[in-house]
Amino acid sequence: MLHGENCVHETYYEILSVKEDASYEEIRNSYRSAILHSHPDKLLNSTRRSSDDEKFLKIQKAWEVLSDAELRVVYDNDLRSSRHDGITADEISIEDMSVEIAGEVIEVFYQCRCGDYFCVDSSELGTMGFGLVRDGGFVRVERLGAFVASVVLPCGSCSLKTRVWVDSDMKISLQDDDQL
Repeated sequence: MLHGENCVHETYYEILSVKEDASYEEIRNSYRSAILHSHPDKLLNSTRRSSDDEKFLKIQKAWEVLSDAELRVVYDNDLRSSRHDGITADEISIEDMSVEIAGEVIEVFYQCRCGDYFCVDSSELGTMGFGLVRDGGFVRVERLGAFVASVVLPCGSCSLKTRVWVDSDMKISLQDDDQL
């Protein structure tokens, strides 16, 4: 389980009761077993609860991600990142960041309380499964898969880190001075 500041998150591997290095076959077999035991049509109406529906949906989402090789790689990277990043000073949306465009490179940044910046460029985000695309007066965020993810960025000067939340199709507004 992942322990955050305010909540505990069950991983997709825990939902399907498999190890993180499980093969596709192991994941599929566990999914089939879990779905048979939690499918709303298999449960009697007298014993069915809303938590059963939530469990069923969690199993479906876990299968959707872990059965797709590309989505699983991105999920595993996010999982590793969330475990190793420790405590962050701030949590922001990528839409809260500013944009600077220099040729083909798009950089997004956010000012730290020390005065320096948390920043990352489009090529670094590309290795994490994100894409930044200029779209008129916006920079549009593209993400492999349709689920929310986060990236932890260190400050350029101090020891603080911030978690940046990213969702598919987010847009960052370009300011007049950002358009080079």
